[in-house]
Amino acid sequence: MPILPGKDSVSTPTVATDAKRQELPYRLRQQSLLGEFGRSAMQTRDIGQILQRATELCAQGLETSLAKVLEYMPDDRRLLVRAGVGWAPGTIGQVSLGIDMESPAGYAFQTGQVVISNHLRKETRFRTPKLLSDHEIKRAINVLIARGGEGNLPFGVLEVDSADPGQFDAADADFLAGFAGLLGIAIERQHADAVLKEALDYQAMLTREMSHRVKNSLASVVGLLRVQGRNSVSEDVRNALKDAASRITTIAQVHDHLWRSNKIGFVDIADFAGELCRKLQETVAHKVSCAFDPLMISADKAIPLGLLINEIVTNSAKHAYPDGSGEIRVSGERRGSDLRVEVSDQGIGLPTDFDIDQPRASLGFKVIKSLIAQLEGRIAVTSNTPKGVMIQLDVPLDENTD
Repeated sequence: MPILPGKDSVSTPTVATDAKRQELPYRLRQQSLLGEFGRSAMQTRDIGQILQRATELCAQGLETSLAKVLEYMPDDRRLLVRAGVGWAPGTIGQVSLGIDMESPAGYAFQTGQVVISNHLRKETRFRTPKLLSDHEIKRAINVLIARGGEGNLPFGVLEVDSADPGQFDAADADFLAGFAGLLGIAIERQHADAVLKEALDYQAMLTREMSHRVKNSLASVVGLLRVQGRNSVSEDVRNALKDAASRITTIAQVHDHLWRSNKIGFVDIADFAGELCRKLQETVAHKVSCAFDPLMISADKAIPLGLLINEIVTNSAKHAYPDGSGEIRVSGERRGSDLRVEVSDQGIGLPTDFDIDQPRASLGFKVIKSLIAQLEGRIAVTSNTPKGVMIQLDVPLDENTD
């Protein structure tokens, strides 16, 4: 990196300076600080913390109490003190410097050259900014903080200042340039993260909008089926249309939960199943109770699972209590890598010769078998123990289910 030295910046250090610094330990300390900063910069995405930590470590590495990061503000065409150590209250975030070529920071920003000035009061190349004179700064070193990619404006300038006499040299400039390089990488990473987040947020918005539209479209279909059912003279047709409307309503409910969910593509089975049971309660003459543990599951699981619950509860409502009303219980909990769902009633039970695998099983059970196969799950049906029916479903969960 090109360096713009002061007229005396390459003069031979005094014996006192050599003794104070003990050159080798001094340089090793700088390398240690640079490594420490590289590690810390990788562990956080908070750019404010990264900038502040850089100023602290740069001040330590150059054995001074004053350092700052100047961020270029395009609208004002000025360099704002974004982070720093050693400055008077009210400086950080409020004081800004010009980018004219007559100031050390402005020259570094516009040319990309490292600027070392070891005698600001005698400096003939630049004027001393008021911020530096107010703090009685005697020497300063400025390094450009660049950003990757063609056409990107530099982020700003990294500057270390000292109110003590002494010498900043080319090795100090290399140390500061290392920090500026790491800062440029961290800043570009933050920019890339922001662009990615914006894209993901937009995608999430589109996904929610799609689910909302699907829900509304399905609701319209349900309305049409119910109108057709009311106008039909055949009881069988009315019942078939009612069952179809109930199934479509279940799918619509999943999409309703999808567009409102905080996790895109997932629904909370406890909320969804609870609402499904409340909807079923409105359509059957029995009490439908529901108890599910909170668990986020994917839409690919939620839709067939909701249809399963709808089908089993509807079957129980039709056949379990021919002489009156009763209760149908629905529950679910996680069992290892599976979701265990149980639907039970205390009704008359199934015929003694019932076999879910036989072709003469009812259409409802054929639908249930098809859905459980889609979920790659397992089903167990127990009847008359001591009375009623218990249907147990074990559905494998996705790896990222929580």
